Amino acid sequence: MDKTSNVRNRGNQWQRLLRWHRKQKVAAGGDGAQDEGKRDSSLGQKLNVICKEWLVDPAEQFYYVWLQVMILPIVYNSVIIILRTCFTTIALSYLPVWFTLDYLSDLMYMFDMIITVHTGYLDQGILIKNLTQLKKRYLHSKRFLRDLASLLPTDFLYFVFGVQTPMVRINRLLRLPRLSEALDRMETRTSFPNTFRISKLMIYIFVLIHWNACLYFALSSYIGFGSDRWVYPNITNPEFASMRRQYFYCFWFSAQIFTTVGDTPLPKREEEYLFMIADLLIAVLVFASIVGNVGNVITSLRDRDNVFFPNHELVKAYLRSHHISKELRQRIDSWYQHLHINKKIIRENEILQKLPVHLRTEIAVSVHLPTLSKVTIFQNCDKSLLEELVLKLTPQVFSPGEYVCRKGDVGHEMYIIKEGKLAVVADDGVTEFALLSAGNYFGDISILSIKGNKSGNRRTANIRSIGHSDLFSLSKEDLTDVLSEFPAAKLHLEEKGRQILVKMGMLEESREGEEGEAEKVETKIKRLESNLEILQTKLARLMAELESCNRKIQARVERLEWEVSVMQSPLPEDWGGGKRAQGRGEGRECKEEREKKDRQQKTIIQNNNKISKSEKKLYFFL
Repeated sequence: MDKTSNVRNRGNQWQRLLRWHRKQKVAAGGDGAQDEGKRDSSLGQKLNVICKEWLVDPAEQFYYVWLQVMILPIVYNSVIIILRTCFTTIALSYLPVWFTLDYLSDLMYMFDMIITVHTGYLDQGILIKNLTQLKKRYLHSKRFLRDLASLLPTDFLYFVFGVQTPMVRINRLLRLPRLSEALDRMETRTSFPNTFRISKLMIYIFVLIHWNACLYFALSSYIGFGSDRWVYPNITNPEFASMRRQYFYCFWFSAQIFTTVGDTPLPKREEEYLFMIADLLIAVLVFASIVGNVGNVITSLRDRDNVFFPNHELVKAYLRSHHISKELRQRIDSWYQHLHINKKIIRENEILQKLPVHLRTEIAVSVHLPTLSKVTIFQNCDKSLLEELVLKLTPQVFSPGEYVCRKGDVGHEMYIIKEGKLAVVADDGVTEFALLSAGNYFGDISILSIKGNKSGNRRTANIRSIGHSDLFSLSKEDLTDVLSEFPAAKLHLEEKGRQILVKMGMLEESREGEEGEAEKVETKIKRLESNLEILQTKLARLMAELESCNRKIQARVERLEWEVSVMQSPLPEDWGGGKRAQGRGEGRECKEEREKKDRQQKTIIQNNNKISKSEKKLYFFL
């Protein structure tokens, strides 16, 4: 009994241990599942946040690259759908490949819709980044309806019409506007826009001929292969049975119709006549578009050449009309030839004039600022001053043996050597004193009006170009205009110029100059003193005249006041009135006396008005 009880107890212990171990595993498994669930939920939340915050800027590189990627499915659908519809042999021979490419293009269409939803747009110049607004704008646009219609599952119609009718996917061509957008972006970014336009036109013509070739083969199949000379030959003939021959023959026939080159067989049936009429009308439009586009490209190329380089034909006509010597004409021809061969542009300012000022400044800074910074007088100057100066630099090209400047000439500009070699020569033109190469400059002191310069702003050496040399010139007028806005920089440059002239021994700082300046100041002071005395004399004379005038006016006013008092005094009672017996003669005398008094009163009033006016003038003068 004891043994059996011990065995049972040991068995119960082992069972308890097993149960406990199982519980621990289950608990651990439950905790792991919870951790995995938490991780999955956190990953899902992160993905949601990323999707909500993700925004595509239409001006960035990603959007441009995606547009180039979208060219592939759009071109595939526009070329292959009609090919598989008309050439059933090609469609059935590579069916798995076509299905794979079809649904891959559909997948790219779906990604394109997602990217379009997250693509920002500009509202009053500000990029809208709110995803809610982007969704609302896209979902309420015609573009969304077009994109949605291009992804309708029309492939289910295969169960009705069969897999040999891929025309059920014709709705995929609704994405063609996306192709035009991608090509427009490429045209704005390419360095050769004219070549790109010609290539784009040729691709359009290729696709048009491709569609026409497919329709020609389908019409031939409808009429009957080999039924007449116009349709495709009988495919039972081994020579015309291969798929390659079928497509190439139809493409060649369609190209002949559109280019009107070669003798195409005359149509026999009404369907054939209608097909040819439509093709000939399209051929006229194609020919007109080709001629127009090529003409525009050639015109733009000529305009570009006329902008980049001066018109050589006009110069030649001028030289012929004036009977210029042959040697000089050859020099001019070699100069033009050098410009065209090496693509050197000497009219940069006219080309960049079409850009806004800030972009023009940035281009000029990136091209010319390193060269301008090498000039000694412009080192350590304000950057804004240098940015103004680089816009004034003018490129110039000198031919071999041509003098850039001669000794004794008045210096109106300075030169910076960009490329080439120049020699400082003697008056005989043979002896060379120094050799200047790229990065050197000369004439910098002549454009600064520094007092005491012994050379008097004239050239001190003869400089001649050894080969073809490219130089930048900065005129004195342009420098003066720029320095008028930077007075501190002007003083700084003049001081630097004086230091250079002192080192060269070309600056006059004698006492005679100081004495001459002092004498000039003294003469100016004397002139001012004499002018002041003359003005004082004139002022005294005016004051005397004013005083005498005032006296005369005062005496006249007193006299007029006395006359007014006399006229206003009362008459005696026995004078004139009351005696009616004197008759009509005395009445007339009274009437005359009254009229005389009235006239005197009027003259007094007029005199008073004149006096008031004269007083006002006098007060105003005082």
